[in-house]
Amino acid sequence: MVAGTLVMILEAITTPARKRILPVVAFVSLIAALGLALLAHPIPAPPSTGLLQMDGLATFFRVLVMAIGAVVILMSTNYLRVADHEGGEYYALVLFSIVGQCLMATANELIMIFIGIEVSSIATYILAGYLRDDKRNNEAALKYFLLGSFATAFLLYGVAWIYGGTGTTNLSAIRRILLDPQTAPDLTLTGAAIALIFVGLLFKISAVPFQMWAPDVYQGAPAPVTAFLSTGPKAAAFAAFLRIGMTAFGPVKEHWTPALWACALATMVVGNFAALRQSNVKRLLAYSSIAHAGYVLVAVTAASDTGVAAAMFYLAAYAAMNLGAFAVVIHIAGKGERKVEISDLAGLGVRQPATAALLTVFLLSLIGVPLTGGFFGKFYIFKAALDAHLIALSIMGLLTSAVAAYYYLRLVVVMYMQPAPVDAGELPPPSAGIRAALLISCAATILLGVVPSLVLDIAVRAAGSIR
Repeated sequence: MVAGTLVMILEAITTPARKRILPVVAFVSLIAALGLALLAHPIPAPPSTGLLQMDGLATFFRVLVMAIGAVVILMSTNYLRVADHEGGEYYALVLFSIVGQCLMATANELIMIFIGIEVSSIATYILAGYLRDDKRNNEAALKYFLLGSFATAFLLYGVAWIYGGTGTTNLSAIRRILLDPQTAPDLTLTGAAIALIFVGLLFKISAVPFQMWAPDVYQGAPAPVTAFLSTGPKAAAFAAFLRIGMTAFGPVKEHWTPALWACALATMVVGNFAALRQSNVKRLLAYSSIAHAGYVLVAVTAASDTGVAAAMFYLAAYAAMNLGAFAVVIHIAGKGERKVEISDLAGLGVRQPATAALLTVFLLSLIGVPLTGGFFGKFYIFKAALDAHLIALSIMGLLTSAVAAYYYLRLVVVMYMQPAPVDAGELPPPSAGIRAALLISCAATILLGVVPSLVLDIAVRAAGSIR
């Protein structure tokens, strides 16, 4: 929050020639905050009775969203410069959104989760419409704001109901009340409250049937903002989902997991089959993001420590490979994002072999090919599902993954087996920020595929702390 305010102040007092220092300040502040979060993790956390809980889950997701923010800043600098919209307010909004996401990950209280969602969402509403002269940005921001407001209203209404039934909004206190048959409220009231709260969270992760905003917003928003929306806020929403489901509503999980079972299945099916029909790369990745939310929901449906750890690992792997894919899209799109069709990737394997090779790595990881983070992410998710006896859901998840392979490999075919258009023009080399983002994303994707225990062991320990 302090760094975001500092960036806004510097924006007002620096000359246009020196505004390039603003992304540097934002990037350095995120790296410093990330380092401090890691240093503070070994310090014993107090009992989870207050507003915030600084446990392993909180540290994991705080580090994840701050790393995502740092990579997004690297991807944004040249994009904004080319678009003639370079300004400190962009980087300040990214920082403010990350503050809200960190609050969502650490909150042990429903009202605090609501505040975190609002802080993050208000910043992302503005970011979606950041290029004010672009009608696509304006449409994306308006749709995102209106539908997001409705979803938040559902969540807040559910919070009110659970407070009416239990007399508290503290997650640990709600768990204790639900565990005691003498104090537990009527199951119908509790179920209605859980349904309303989950509706709000399912919107934030773009799960079916609350995914209708994602394709239009992802396509219309600036490409770096789309990369941010598909990773940071989604990871934070899942952090809140895991903490609420496993802590507050863990005692009644047998009543809400069947609904999540159906939601996870519908999300995987709709996301993957809708992506088959897309010709716009951003829109394809939007439906892909919906499908991947379905995979993570499979782990949430398992409602076990193994499922929590699998969800955490998969979100880290997905962030790496998705940010890398969007970095290539940003590079190819050019000013005004005129080249975001699948056909615009034609001949990329000849025009820029290194860029095409990196995009291939990210696409293979999104499919779940071995030696990539995506493979082990799906492996652990379906293992958690099988351990929870979710056999039918696991089979459907594997089948929809096969469907996803078609549209991801379609991009590879276009890059390597179709010639570039005659009027394609010369493709400039990636900017320094894009190169850094690509290398970081590729390194993380491969590292998670070769040595998954580096992150999985941390996730397993963190999963046991959310009770």
